[in-house]
Amino acid sequence: MAKSVRSYQGMTPKLGNKVFVDASAVVIGDVEIGQDSSVWPLTVIRGDMHHVRIGERTSVQDGSVLHITHASDFNPGGYPLIIGDDVTIGHQAMLHGCTIGNQVLIGMKAMVMDGVVIEDKVIVAAGALVPPGKVLESGFMYVGSPAKKARPLTEKELRFFPYTASNYVKLKDKHIAEGYGE
Repeated sequence: MAKSVRSYQGMTPKLGNKVFVDASAVVIGDVEIGQDSSVWPLTVIRGDMHHVRIGERTSVQDGSVLHITHASDFNPGGYPLIIGDDVTIGHQAMLHGCTIGNQVLIGMKAMVMDGVVIEDKVIVAAGALVPPGKVLESGFMYVGSPAKKARPLTEKELRFFPYTASNYVKLKDKHIAEGYGE
């Protein structure tokens, strides 16, 4: 039987305390996941040619694909994938070689491309496409394809970031108690 969390080229994923990885997810290589984070069914996190770092209390939801950009003549340094604390990554999101700050919501089926920097406290709407190299400024919602700044976040939306992070911590704790995941 295949193992969900597996080494590649001598690099083994490092999981913080009370991390949940669903048995159907795959986490490979140079990946570190912070305390109380969760990786839900059918997610792929591949740190096979660069590193992936995921902060604390971050939720990577069903069917998401997280990968890096390898170093080459076209991109000498490559791009790791860096994700902060209290980030909620919606179902089937695709994150590739980008940097995401703290308290960010990535909507369902959003795509965030190489070299993108998303500052703290940002919402990327469902289905948005953030093109390579774009910087998303803190405190705003971005929508569309290509993603454009739509409006400032409301106070209610700003309060949602810690709420949703803690909600997923509670949910993954229930899954762990039921015996699911790694």
